[in-house]
This record gives sequence, C-alpha cells and structure tokens, in this order.
Amino acid sequence: MAPAMTTDLGGDAERDAPSQWERDGGPEPSTSASSTLDVRSRASSDSGHANGAYGSLPVWLQESSKSFHWRWVPYQLRHFARAIVSWTKGPDPPQKQKITPFFPSVQEAPVRLIAKYFPQKIHKAGFVCWEHRGLWQTATDMVWGKLLVSFQVTTTTVKTQPVRSGGNSCGLNGNRCRPFDNAYQAFRCPANCRSVHVTTPHAVGAQDINYRPFVIGGLAEDEIDHSSFESVYRGDSFVCQAAIHAGVVSNQKGGCGVVKLSGSHSNFTSTKRNGIQSIPFDALFPKSFTFVSGLSSSCIKDLRWPLLAVTVIFTTILSLCITLPSVFFPTVFTILFLHVGLVSDPPTNTDYASLSSLIIGRFLPAAFVAAAFYRYSVKPQQQDLNAYVERTILWLGGAWIGSLNNYTFDFIPIQRLTPSDLRAQPGAPLALSIIVISLLAIAIGQVWYLHLEGHLPKYLAIYGIFVTFLIVCVIIPTLNLRIHHYFLALLLLPGTRLQTRPSLLYQGILVGLFINGTARWGFDSILQTTNELRGPDGPLHSALPNITSIVPAVSTITFEWAMPPLAQGYDGISTLVNDVERWRWYIGEGQPIKTFEREEAGAVEYFRFALMRGSGAADFTKAGVWEGDGVWRGGRDLGGEE
Repeated sequence: MAPAMTTDLGGDAERDAPSQWERDGGPEPSTSASSTLDVRSRASSDSGHANGAYGSLPVWLQESSKSFHWRWVPYQLRHFARAIVSWTKGPDPPQKQKITPFFPSVQEAPVRLIAKYFPQKIHKAGFVCWEHRGLWQTATDMVWGKLLVSFQVTTTTVKTQPVRSGGNSCGLNGNRCRPFDNAYQAFRCPANCRSVHVTTPHAVGAQDINYRPFVIGGLAEDEIDHSSFESVYRGDSFVCQAAIHAGVVSNQKGGCGVVKLSGSHSNFTSTKRNGIQSIPFDALFPKSFTFVSGLSSSCIKDLRWPLLAVTVIFTTILSLCITLPSVFFPTVFTILFLHVGLVSDPPTNTDYASLSSLIIGRFLPAAFVAAAFYRYSVKPQQQDLNAYVERTILWLGGAWIGSLNNYTFDFIPIQRLTPSDLRAQPGAPLALSIIVISLLAIAIGQVWYLHLEGHLPKYLAIYGIFVTFLIVCVIIPTLNLRIHHYFLALLLLPGTRLQTRPSLLYQGILVGLFINGTARWGFDSILQTTNELRGPDGPLHSALPNITSIVPAVSTITFEWAMPPLAQGYDGISTLVNDVERWRWYIGEGQPIKTFEREEAGAVEYFRFALMRGSGAADFTKAGVWEGDGVWRGGRDLGGEE
C-alpha cells in the first residue's frame, strides 16, 4: 500500500497539473489496486480544504451524486447554474426588509393622539364609525341630494348613423333615427368627456376616423360675407364633446344644455376649440344640430371634484390614525371602490338607483378577491409598519393614482393591448416600449429585495405558473387574450409584499388599478372571441361587393354590380350616399344596376357599398368620391386609389 501512496504524493508539478479524468469530470475505469487506493485516499481527505496536503479534489468528487448525472453538460455551465441557484436562495440569514421611518415622532403623533383619547379598542372602533358617518354626512350635505336631482335629466346623444360608422341600422334614409329637425333635446354631460375616443374606424366621407374625439363640424360661415356666426354639427357627432367644442359646457365640470335639431346641412367645417379638433365633412347630411344659447336644463354640473376633495381628506385621516392593516385596508378599499363606481368613473347609467345596484353587485366579488391579496400581499407588507405619513403618501397616494386611472393615465395613447389596436393608435408602440422598460426596471428592483429576504425561489415558482398560464391562454384556438386593469393588478401584486418604500408605492397603484377596473368595467373575461374584441362597431372582415361598372356624369351616376355570393348567405346590396343608406337591392328585384341623381348641384357625394344578409349589412367598401364636376375618384375597393 505504501508505494501507491508515495506515487500519489509526488512532486508539485505532478500534483497541480489536472489529469485527463479531472478535465472530463470523472475517473477513467481502472482495475489496478493503486488506483482504487488513490481514490479512497482522496475521498477520505477533508473535502473542505481544496488545497490540502492531497491537492484539489477532482471535479467528479466535488459534485453531488445527483448533479453527476448531468456530466454531459459542460462543467463551466453546471458551475454557473449552481451559482445562480445558490444566489436565488439569498443570504444566510435572510435580511428582512423593514422601513425605518423618517422623523418617527412626527409620523406617530396622530397615533399617539388617538391612543390618548381613545385608549380602548371599542373607543377606536367608535372613532372609525364616527368618521365614516362624518364622511357620509358631509357628502350628503354637499352633493348627494343635488346629484340625485341631476340624474333625473336624461343624457342625450343625437345620432343619425349607428355606432358602427357606415352601417345601416338607421334604415333607409335614416328613418329610424328621426326626427331630423324642429326638435329640442336637453342633455347633461359629466366631466372629462373630452377624453372619450372612438376605438374602431368610423367612416366620415372618405376619411377613417379612429382614436380621437368624434365631433364633425363647428363654426359655420355665412355664405355672403364668410363670417363665422354659428356652431353647426353633424347629427351623429358626440353631443357632449360638441358642447365642449362649442364652449357650452366645461370639460372639467361638465354641465347641461339644450340642442336644437336643424335638419339637413352641408359643408361642416373643421376647427380646433377647447382642446378638440373637429372633423370636416364637405357634403350634405340630413341631420344637424346647434346649441341653444340662454337655455339650460334643470341639472347641476358634475360634482366629482368636490367629492374627491372630501374623500381624499377622510382617507388621509384614516391612513394617519389607523395602525392595524386589517382595519386600514378594508376601509380604504371600500371607500375608493364606491368613489370610483359612483363618482369619478361611473358606468353609464341614466338613473342613480340602477347605478347603485350595479356597483353593489360588482363590489361583492371584488371584496373577495381583495381579501386574498390582502392576506398574501398587503398584510405581510404593512405588518408592524409605523411609518404612517410615508404610508399615506406612497401607498394611499398610489392607490388614488391608480383609482383615478381615467385621469392620471389618460395621456398614454393605449386603449387596448391587442396587436391591431397597437398598430392603429399613434404613439402606442413607443408608449408600450417605455412601459415595458419601466416594468422591467421595477421588476429587477423587486427581485433584488426578494433575494435579500430569501423569498425569491418561491416567487419565481409563482410567476412561472403565471407565465405558463398566460402561454396556455395565448395558444388556445379561437380565443384572444386580453389583459384588463384588474388582471394586470392581480398578476403583479404578489411581488409587492416587501416592506420597502418602492413596494408601498407599487402596491398602492396596483390596488387602485384593480379598483378602477372592477368598479368601472366589472370582471370582464380575459379570454374573448374575435367578435367580442371587435365590439358592435368594429369591422367584420367580410366579403365586399363586386362593382363591375361605374358611369359618372355631371348630374347622374350609374353603378352596376355582380350578383351577391348566395353560397355565403348574401342576398342583397346596400348603398350609402354621404354616410346615409339610400338604396337597397335584393336578388329577384330586377337587374343589378342603379342610377343616382345628385342631391345638391355642384356638391361632392360619397358612395360606399356592402353585401347584405336580410336587412343586416356586412363591411362597406372604402368611399368613392363623385366630384361636383362629374369626375369619379374610386376608392381602393371600387377600382381606384384612395
């Protein structure tokens, strides 16, 4: 046995040089006694002293038996993977994060004051109830009574065409959308109507309007001296946005007014007033309206701003005075939910009773979900937190920012996270890139703190499940994944359980987004069909009619078309002239040909055509333009260029 040991303890050069079996990650088979003894001698040495008397342990002994099964993976890669796994486990012992408040005596002053005058729990509970009663009483005295009165006035939208621009829901000549003139209608507008945009293409003449306010017309000009004298709007304009454009109501406060239906009008001009750029339309339209000066309906202006001030004050007092997360979170969550649903961003309802019923119905499931993320995110973060001023600024302030999403994030040019919408919205790709980069930077910071607390492996597993779930949702055929406000909050809230100042802010914003999403829109499905994503006014991507002949003249124009494809269920043709349905033709009603006369001498006219199934129209073609001098400019779908 001695010679073998002597051989192994040879010179330094022989000891330091790696052998072939060390480089390969395992020993070469050997039947010699010296090799067997050599291995046992090395294995019995102290593995914790890599540079001991017997030299470095071979790689295959440094690795556990389990990892040795991965010998086909290069050693450097295995070593790097082990380092990553070791890092994710965090330091030993873990470094639990806790906020050390700035000026603790100042931040704890309200709590000490409450403890002095309300020493027992029942006293503190009475204080919270008293404050809630004060909030309700103040709101009632200031605005609720007036608000109930204001809901008695029906909010009116004056339209000739249906929401899906270019459709035929108003019937031939728009008869189902009468009256066209000699009528007055009162309207009431909430605040912030200027931010409402159409989110699917709406045809106005030869234009496709999308992701902007829908106001057609503005200041009209006198035909003699060309002076502006009256604001005239096309009948399918959004009334409240037209009222803001005309200066009748304020975007900040809303208001009331009266519109007068003025019948047919041509040459709607484009002007920019009060932050809204109106849309031009240079043809005749059968319905228009103006605003009656000196008259207003019996309602008050939108009172969301006074109510916001009241609610912010009371939630601030609660945040400064309440120490228990189990009292603070449910109280603030309930107040913010009711504020969003009833005041700052209510669903569209014409009476307050139906609105209250809807919000209560949405609150119950939202409260159950909130209990879950309180248990796993809010409570771990705010347990033993004594930085009450910082909680008020960061968490409560963030919750208000998220809850008022219709104001705070309104500047972001992203309406829906679908590929078609992102392509259509100006600035959306850049905005999405900035959001993704910001979220990545935030995630890196949260990962670091989770690493310090030793929670990173658990949260990597949780988010691995989330990612797998999203991938499964994406690959499900015939369904489309849509990320809503509330779902985004649910995905990101688990990573905000840390008691750090950034986590306070992030968690508050996410809770606010959850409140805004569920109170305003409810728990809409994250998996939607193409028709659900399209909505009632989106394109159907259907077949288009084949216009085979166009014969224009100065006063008449004749169209001829191929027979509709009966095999696909189409049995007729619908024709829009100046965005109003003027003609329907069905198989069996004579030859597929029609001659139109110009409605107004020298005026331009726009023609679009669609296949029909019964009385329902499919997609309409792009508009072809019949100029006043008889020249035809066909659209892309009518044998011409746009």
